[in-house]
Amino acid sequence: MPFYIVTGVFTLVNNGVHLATNFTRLLAVVHIFKKRAFWLTAIFCCFYLFSSAQYFAVDSNRKNVSIPFRLIRNMVVIKMQINNKGPFNFVLDTGVGLMIMTDPTMVDSINLSQKRTIKISGLGEDGDYEAFVTTPLKLEIPGLSSHGVSSAILKKDYFSLSSYVGMPIHGLIGWDFFNNLAVKITFSDSTLTVCRPKDLKGTKKSQKIPITIEDKKPYLETMVTFPDGRSGKNKLVIDLGAGHPLSLENLQKTNGLPKTYIRANLGVALNGPISGYISRINEIELGKYKVKNVITSFPDIATEARSYSIARDGNLGIGILKKFNVIFDYSNNALYLKPNQTYNEPFEHDMSGIEYYSTGDNLDHLVVSRVEPNSPADEIGLQRNDEIVSINFKPVAKMSVEEVDNLLKSKTDRSILLEVYHDKRYDRVILTLRRRI
Repeated sequence: MPFYIVTGVFTLVNNGVHLATNFTRLLAVVHIFKKRAFWLTAIFCCFYLFSSAQYFAVDSNRKNVSIPFRLIRNMVVIKMQINNKGPFNFVLDTGVGLMIMTDPTMVDSINLSQKRTIKISGLGEDGDYEAFVTTPLKLEIPGLSSHGVSSAILKKDYFSLSSYVGMPIHGLIGWDFFNNLAVKITFSDSTLTVCRPKDLKGTKKSQKIPITIEDKKPYLETMVTFPDGRSGKNKLVIDLGAGHPLSLENLQKTNGLPKTYIRANLGVALNGPISGYISRINEIELGKYKVKNVITSFPDIATEARSYSIARDGNLGIGILKKFNVIFDYSNNALYLKPNQTYNEPFEHDMSGIEYYSTGDNLDHLVVSRVEPNSPADEIGLQRNDEIVSINFKPVAKMSVEEVDNLLKSKTDRSILLEVYHDKRYDRVILTLRRRI
């Protein structure tokens, strides 16, 4: 499930005054499809609007705070109150700078007293895109308090995160949450444990990996080995909001692709789809751990033709991170990893060729958005806008998107019975999964 990002210099228009700002990773991609890695990255570097520090702090009477989260379609979703309203669902994403509200109705939901409008130019062929920028908000997570945290609120839901996830999603939060806290993510019990960095304990049995914090994002350097035995050092963004395991962005023109790959739709940007390839690498080193046979995305060379404020070679996503218990400690430039029970499970890619989204009032209808050419779904005649009503006689309305995702990449040669609504009729078809990479 890979996606991609767009960078460049964009222009903000505020009250008729143009302010040139370098948007290094601008809310560029959202992928609402099942089978592609989902890089959910977004940064509005509107630092000229916010002069004070923005952070969360642990309440003075506590040492640490436990926060439940839901891991859904490889996204960590937490709940929080905003201006005494909510709760609202936010994706926790280390690739996000300024907090982003992707749901335009948030303007009315949180009773904003002040906001200013900005226009974002240069994002494709559709003209300017507008967003509100708020004054500091009151954000509440039990045991934590926010200080000076502001947000951008998109005036239009460009990315349909709720449809992708199958539940209401209101926005993304990253740097503001991580910069003042040590954050432990335990995937086995879906719990965040946060504390002040000086109170961090329990790291002795974990592998400490040095990281750098640049442009409000964490980076690491690591060795990557390809199927032909070539290896090299790569600088990667550690991106909790990236659903794929790994993406390598600069290797096609220097080293070419691995011999085995499939053509893939990697995602969607504001100015159009992002194409590329899915393949595997032999291993990636994370301290003493060597993670093997990793599903990896390779964007097209044409897509790579963009600049970053921080030079990098790719993106390490949650597809790898969730194999560990993870601790982010920005203040001490450290990432701690300890393998969990999923560490030895193989990486699998979608075996159906179906990309889909959720729709309807309760987001309980599953509609095909794209069918991969020459895939099992293509071979049985599934088409865009077909609705999948049930899988193996179980109504889709009673299934989570995780269930559907896991089923469609479960086992090569497995046959699945789909009930499909199209052309005003219901049909039952057998889909036989096939490992394609």
